Amino acid sequence: MRYFPLFLDLNNKPVLVVGGGEVACRKIDALLRAGAIVTIVSPNIATYLESLVNEGKCHWIKNFYSSQVMNHEFIQVWATTDNPELNHEVYKDAKERGILVNVVDDQPYCDFITPSMIGRGQIQIAISSGGASPVLVRNLREQIEAVLPNNLGLLAQFGASKRNSIKEALPSVDLRRQFWERYFDLPQVKQAQTRDTLEQAYKALLKEPIERKSEVHWIEFNHDIELLSLKALRVMQQAELVLYPKTCPFEWVDLCRRDAERELFNDGAQLGQRLAELKQQPVRVCIFVPPETQAFSMLQHGDTVIGLASTK
Repeated sequence: MRYFPLFLDLNNKPVLVVGGGEVACRKIDALLRAGAIVTIVSPNIATYLESLVNEGKCHWIKNFYSSQVMNHEFIQVWATTDNPELNHEVYKDAKERGILVNVVDDQPYCDFITPSMIGRGQIQIAISSGGASPVLVRNLREQIEAVLPNNLGLLAQFGASKRNSIKEALPSVDLRRQFWERYFDLPQVKQAQTRDTLEQAYKALLKEPIERKSEVHWIEFNHDIELLSLKALRVMQQAELVLYPKTCPFEWVDLCRRDAERELFNDGAQLGQRLAELKQQPVRVCIFVPPETQAFSMLQHGDTVIGLASTK
C-alpha cells in the first residue's frame, strides 16, 4: 500500500490553486464542498470560476503565478495548469515551505492523490488504484453506486443525532456497538425513508435487552479470497477476537474488523486451551482454519462452521 488513506478536514482552511481552466474547475468545486477557503492564481479563469469569485466563494489573484503568493498559511496547494514547467515550479515552492502539493496528472509530483468519491450525505466512500488504473476505479464506483441504498445519508444523520442519548441508555462501548449492529440490520431501518420510522425502531429496540454471550465462528480459508462468502465477511466484521494459524493468508485476516484483537495459534492443543478460556467470556470470536480438515473437529462441537463459497 503506497498511499495512506485519510479524510482531511479542509473546513475554513486556506488552499491555493494555480490555474483557472477545466481541471481547476473540478478541483475547486470539490474543495468548496469541503468548506475550504480557496485562492486562485491565474491571469484568466473559466466562466464557472469567475461566477464563484463574483459570489464571494473564492479569492482570485488575477496574475501569473509567482512564488511570492505562496505562504505558509496554505495547508494544501494544487497545480492545475497545462504548463509542466510551471507546475513543477509550484511543486518546488510548496516543498520548500513544507506544504502538501498535488500536480494534477503528474503522479511523481504529488504528495497526495484524490480518490474517486461516492457520497450519500455524511457517508463518503473513497476508491483508489494509486493512479494505476483510473478506468478500473470508475467501473468499481459504478458497481458500488448501483448497490448502495439511497437512504444511507438519512441513516448516518440519525445515528449522529443519537450519540448523546445512546451513551445515557447504554454505558459501554461494546453494548452500543451491538445495539447499532442490530439496529442497522432491522428490515424497517434498511427501508426507512423518514426520520419518524427510524425513531420508532430506535425506541422499540432500546427496550429489548442485549444479551452478552460467547459466540465462536469457524471460517474456512484457502488462497482464493474471492471464495469468501458474504456470511463469513459479516461474521468477520462483528468479531472482537480473531484467531488464525500461520498458514492463513494475511488478506483474510485483514478483512476482519479493524479494532478486533488478533492472535496467532500454532496447533490444536494451544487453540483448545485458549477456547476454553474464551467460552467463559462474553466475546465474539472468529477462527480461521484450512478447509476439510479434521484436526479441529472436536473443538468445533456446538459452534458454527462457515465453509468456502461455491464456485458453481
